[in-house]
Amino acid sequence: MRIAVYGGSFNPPHIGHAEAALSVYRELLPDIFLIIPDNIPPHKDMAAGSPTAEQRMELCRLAFRNIPGAQVSDMELRRSGRSYTADTVAQLRERYPEDQLILVMGSDMLLSFEKWYRFEYLLENCALAVVSREEGDLPELRKQAEYLRAKYGAEVTLLRQEPLPAQSSELRELLRLRKGVELLDDAVYSCIIKNGWYEALPELSWLRGKAYQYLDSRRVGHVVGCESEAVRLAMHWGELPERAATAAILHDITKRLNFEEQLHLCEEYGMICSNAELAHPRILHAITGAGLARELFGVSEAISEAIRWHTTGKPDMTLLEKILYLADYIEPTRDFPGVEGPRELAYRDIDRALALALKNTLDELKELGEEPFEATAEAYRWYSREI
Repeated sequence: MRIAVYGGSFNPPHIGHAEAALSVYRELLPDIFLIIPDNIPPHKDMAAGSPTAEQRMELCRLAFRNIPGAQVSDMELRRSGRSYTADTVAQLRERYPEDQLILVMGSDMLLSFEKWYRFEYLLENCALAVVSREEGDLPELRKQAEYLRAKYGAEVTLLRQEPLPAQSSELRELLRLRKGVELLDDAVYSCIIKNGWYEALPELSWLRGKAYQYLDSRRVGHVVGCESEAVRLAMHWGELPERAATAAILHDITKRLNFEEQLHLCEEYGMICSNAELAHPRILHAITGAGLARELFGVSEAISEAIRWHTTGKPDMTLLEKILYLADYIEPTRDFPGVEGPRELAYRDIDRALALALKNTLDELKELGEEPFEATAEAYRWYSREI
């Protein structure tokens, strides 16, 4: 049998890794194709903020799930200490004493191959399959392959493959800057964002695409307007525009759920609602939306709380909470009696704008004969005193 072995830290596994694996399958047609994440890489320490070895396994299962025949193996994770390829090959050689082993590697690994631990043992027991990592490195790879063949009798195959579009170290930096989404499988990116690995922050166009799937089509315009208003308010009052945009994009993601569905979501995510909250079904989407935003997109506590209070308000709100409450109230598609006052005040005196919006809400509920939610009344009293 022909057994291909593709190891690495895969921190994170990106589309270049998957494309390299696909080239291995197409050109070598291995009978067994093992993807083996390192436990602890022998030549470097894991970057700060990296997921655990088991979590990288999860990412690898997602990243390589569409590669024919690929099996993600935990054999290096089950060994303690640093992960040396020679030890892995020794294990495989015991299991497959007569079969061909093929080590898959990037071009930088081939160029430094003589520095590997027990590299001569590897050449005695394995063929090498090399994937180009950078544009224009083929001549140097050919020269190195000929050198290893002549000196050690190595069997080296250079795979026809476009250079990998990114390196994991560069990608980790991009993720902190809300970039790099195009370099990752969507399931991998979603998992990273959900768990906050690599200190990753969601790219906003990706986040919009995900959030809009939860909305009634008629509500998308409101959310778009709320985001633009929140960003303008954030820039005016000194809040981070990206935080305001994230909160606005996600603030209504459970709005279209009915009362029973809202309660089910509360139960699923362990969110406890008071009797007063249950008596006002229209505000439940703020509670469940905050929970779902944490669960699906790993938002910070500050963003979650802004979503939580965007409908009722509360006393002593943070700047982000004020911005989302007002953006939801005054965004450009809003057209109802009383909106112009808070809209005009929002960029001059944010607390006065809040007080007026809260008062308008309380007056409207009174006219409708509805009991106001206590948090709204308390918020109005608070900001009236502040003014």
